[in-house]
Amino acid sequence: MRANLVLFVSGAWLLQYQPHLPSPIWALLLVPGMFLSMSAHGMGRKMLLGACCFSAGFLYAAAMAQIRLADALSPEWEGRDAVVEGVISSLPVSGDQADRFEFSVKKVVTHGAAIPEKILLSRYFEPGLAPLHAGQKWRFMVRLKRPHGNVNPHGYDYEGRLLEEGIRATGYVRNGVLLDGFVPSPGTLIERAREEIRARVLQKLGNLPHAGVIAALVMGDQRSISGEEWQTFRRTGVIHLMSISGLHVTMIAGLAAFLCHFLWRRSRQLLLMIPARKAAAVAGLLAAFFYSLLAGYAVPTQRTVYMLAVVAASFWSGRANSPFSVLCWSLFVVILVDPWAVLAPGFWLSFLAVFLILQVGSGRIARPGILYSWISVQWAMTVGLVPTLLIFFGQISLVSPFANAVAIPLVSFVVVPLALLGAVFTPLLLLSQACFFPLMVLLEWMEKLPDAVWVQHSPPAWSVPVAFLGILLILLPRGVPSRWLGGFFLLPMFLVLPEIPGSMRVAVLDVGQGLSVVVQTRHHALLYDAGPAFSKFSDSGNRVIIPYLRGEGVGRLDAMVLSHDDTDHTGGAASVRADIPVSGTIASFPVPSGMRCRKGQSWNWDGVGFEMLSPESSGLPKSAGKNSSSCVLRIAADQGAVLLAGDIERSVESRLAEGGKVHAEVLVVPHHGGASARSPSFAKEVSPRYAVFTVGYRNRFGHPKREIVSLYAASGAEILRTDRDGALLFDFTGKGILVRSWRRERARYWYQEK
Repeated sequence: MRANLVLFVSGAWLLQYQPHLPSPIWALLLVPGMFLSMSAHGMGRKMLLGACCFSAGFLYAAAMAQIRLADALSPEWEGRDAVVEGVISSLPVSGDQADRFEFSVKKVVTHGAAIPEKILLSRYFEPGLAPLHAGQKWRFMVRLKRPHGNVNPHGYDYEGRLLEEGIRATGYVRNGVLLDGFVPSPGTLIERAREEIRARVLQKLGNLPHAGVIAALVMGDQRSISGEEWQTFRRTGVIHLMSISGLHVTMIAGLAAFLCHFLWRRSRQLLLMIPARKAAAVAGLLAAFFYSLLAGYAVPTQRTVYMLAVVAASFWSGRANSPFSVLCWSLFVVILVDPWAVLAPGFWLSFLAVFLILQVGSGRIARPGILYSWISVQWAMTVGLVPTLLIFFGQISLVSPFANAVAIPLVSFVVVPLALLGAVFTPLLLLSQACFFPLMVLLEWMEKLPDAVWVQHSPPAWSVPVAFLGILLILLPRGVPSRWLGGFFLLPMFLVLPEIPGSMRVAVLDVGQGLSVVVQTRHHALLYDAGPAFSKFSDSGNRVIIPYLRGEGVGRLDAMVLSHDDTDHTGGAASVRADIPVSGTIASFPVPSGMRCRKGQSWNWDGVGFEMLSPESSGLPKSAGKNSSSCVLRIAADQGAVLLAGDIERSVESRLAEGGKVHAEVLVVPHHGGASARSPSFAKEVSPRYAVFTVGYRNRFGHPKREIVSLYAASGAEILRTDRDGALLFDFTGKGILVRSWRRERARYWYQEK
């Protein structure tokens, strides 16, 4: 039975990596398959039943996906004004420029508009606007678009996350009218209570250090945690503790179960009605459920509640189910409720952690001591989570075992209970913050230790199952011979490095409305521009560029070129410098420890030539503007050349065309295809085979302009766009220039045609 449950989950997992959903007609094959499995015997029956369970998981996830995708924003209503009425269904979150919130649409006022039931809206700050609160009923005029996110190698799948949360359109509010101050419902009552608790916590703690962390531990408001604090938690490996997670929910459930069991046993009448263990299981489950509601019933806490529900059901069934059976049933229930859970790193980390604990704690003849058990669990978690951490994050905190040894008991059994009680008895909030402060001092010290974090490339896919086999061998009970051989199974993850298939790889990253290009030769790497900043704590550097560089095994940049001083080209530069060593910076404007780009600068890396074509050494007149002063870089390999032209405008394009030497097989079109850069002579002289437009999806500038696209299409160039194609990778090999669109190569069924 356990194997069949795992096969069902595996089928659902496989579906999430498909480029297209299967036809519903395939479900009809399950009927004869089940009949055959019932009539077969022995191993044949087990194999047929397993195949049916795997197929059932695959088709079940497909059916759920069909239902969710059906609630979609009609393409013809993208970018058009529509009037809707509904209720704010989530806690509004204030950003740098706008409030963001989920909106449950109850009525579409605009005739003919096809609007999904759940949308994500932003309302930009303006004087005199009424404050937003959960549970309010509004009539909004909105402008929406279908879910869209940047798609890059080793990057975060924003579209997949929106699908999991059931959000089928995003957009912003143009104007609105408040219809009702509060519409009561189970969801809005919870969200309004969360809002009041957040306000009370932040008001009580004021400007005390790490007040935002306490708010996050009470009610899951992770936006209250600063970027510097997240960095410390990430580097010390305790990030799972600093928001309401499965660990905290389990801890609260365990505490409630213990108290119920302790008190229930002292009443003979209650014991005659229900055994203490069954009552404790119900109490723990209810405590977990209400604590998850306090956290907004986020997906990670939902998974924990479902797991605990299976455990409670096991107690009430009266059957002696093994821990591994309970784990398998928990997997099944989670996927049954949320087939997209397999896309979340937390899903794999939480279930794998439980599996590792069971692996080192089950099947032993003698009961080990508390200290030995604790050391065994720490060892199993440290070794066993390595592949998963490398796959999802590309780094391992080497100080994590020591940081967690202090942080887990302090946060779980002291800080969180005091913070929760402080939501009612506010003086305890101050005590909770006082207990957390010394822990933060310790974590900040550990973060600064030499080699506190191991950072490396993304391991090859085939090395991951090999590594898990090695981990299982290492964690076998003492007495099993040659357990140390399991260590060799882990080596491919670390030793098999990514390779550039030819002389050069040029990656035009998908950063939205901006530009960032990574150029790799055999032994060198260059970053041309660093994309836009998205908010105070989020930019292209930490969201796109650094994950790509780490995944590709680039530990140092030999040069960073910043074409000109616009935020859509420099927004991520500071984040890149903070995480990746940069040997030198070249820019068209003054930068610390950098040099100015000038025509005639050239160098050669591994047989690949780099030459700066603009700006002129004499400089440009002030009236030309910073766009025209962009660093124009031509990179030439044996198989062809790439031209990176920043945001140069028509006058500079014409001058470059007159000077010649601008022909390139790959052109990143200047100024994202804006109307200011449309010199026919430049397009003719460059004569690119591929014209790349780096633009944001439905950007407000209307880039690329239709006439610019037509200009390059008429010259014979293949038109490529990052908003439609995702990141674009050009490999210069002996077979020529190989082009890959990441949105097509890594196609998923939720990537709708744009």
